Amino acid sequence: MLHKFQKNISLKNYTTFKIGGPAKYFFVAKNKDDLLNAIKTSKTLKLPIFILGGGSNLLISEKGFNGLVIKADNSDIKLEGNKAFVGAGANITKLAYLTAEKGLSGFEWAAGVPGTVGGSIYGNAQAFGTKISDVIESVQAINLKGPKGYPEIKEFTKEQCKFSLKNSIFKKPSGWVIVSAVLKFQSESAERIKDRIKGFLEYRRAKHPMTFPSAGSVFVNPEVKIKSKKLLEKFPELSEYNKNKAIPAGYLIASCGLAGKKIGGAQISEKHANFIVNLGGAKSKDVLLLIKLAQKKVKQKFNINLKTEIQIL
Repeated sequence: MLHKFQKNISLKNYTTFKIGGPAKYFFVAKNKDDLLNAIKTSKTLKLPIFILGGGSNLLISEKGFNGLVIKADNSDIKLEGNKAFVGAGANITKLAYLTAEKGLSGFEWAAGVPGTVGGSIYGNAQAFGTKISDVIESVQAINLKGPKGYPEIKEFTKEQCKFSLKNSIFKKPSGWVIVSAVLKFQSESAERIKDRIKGFLEYRRAKHPMTFPSAGSVFVNPEVKIKSKKLLEKFPELSEYNKNKAIPAGYLIASCGLAGKKIGGAQISEKHANFIVNLGGAKSKDVLLLIKLAQKKVKQKFNINLKTEIQIL
């Protein structure tokens, strides 16, 4: 199957950040068999593997990847009753609109997001108080570390996925690659669902930087409680965030005076400080320096360790 792999393909245009070097080998998997065969070939050739979804939550180095990048493009969507049977490569915005048309609620938050179902499950994507794990019934995945070195296919229940804040069993170094999923929704008026989608899209346009390439939210909103009286007096908003049991990372970064900070071609967004945008020609090192700067300043001022949400390759 090696002859089907493309060579030295730039990954820059496969990420929403528009940053990244070449993959030694590159393959687009249109279905489960494609994925299995590519994995088997990589094991025979002892090639490192990286599974690429929509590239919306990812920062790739200019060095690229010295192995096989498999673009998961199994994007089938089948709706039956209140369930959706979807491939890992299915676009979540498309799924949000399809379910809305059918009067199925639970995926409105995903409208306007460029990610895939597989990537969203991997990082338990969420927005507007709703998580993808809320609608997961089961997930099918391939184990790269299967018996005797061969890929093993397993179906996970929602509980077995071990979902937590921006995390799942698939995000840990377990070797599992998501293939497909079954999602279960609630029936509701299609008009109400579409109204919510419209409201979410308006919010994103107003609050999120949409002009320049980015990878979405860079940091996980820390689930901590500020107890320092000095900080609570200086930043009264923290009292309200304490009630919600989570503090917006963007608020913390902006409070450190970093909104608008530039390094090279990258900038911490002035519109939403949890976004780093590519102003044009940004390098991965520019983004990484801004990430480290934000972590350092937030730690100094609030004694909070910001954890990255984006995947760094």
